[in-house]
Amino acid sequence: QVQLVESGGGLVQAGGSLRLSCAASGRTFSWNTMGWFRQAPGKEREFVATIRWDKGYTYYSDSVKGRFTISIDNAKKTMYLQMDSLKREDTAVYYCAAVGRLLLGAFSPLRGPVDYDYWGRGTQVTVSS
Repeated sequence: QVQLVESGGGLVQAGGSLRLSCAASGRTFSWNTMGWFRQAPGKEREFVATIRWDKGYTYYSDSVKGRFTISIDNAKKTMYLQMDSLKREDTAVYYCAAVGRLLLGAFSPLRGPVDYDYWGRGTQVTVSS
């Protein structure tokens, strides 16, 4: 069984920062790729960033590139999303997700929700003006 638990969300003013965490437990040895998604009210779930940690590969959506940083601490089985220069349009529920198999070979960033097998329950991020 796999569990992903997000934390770190909250209310922040525009221009501020937050760091989200995603703690993984269970059969975590069987994968090497995780990601962050977000969903605003009335909108579809949107890709934010992904990381394949065995090679240090990362990939970001255009909307967050240069402002957000994805990272992972394998010893703690925890993934992070450092969010800087936050904007009102970053307001959403943020979800962490994991691909339930080892990805090998050339890096091809997975950006669709259907590509991920395990999901957390989400953490709310609200950016005020």
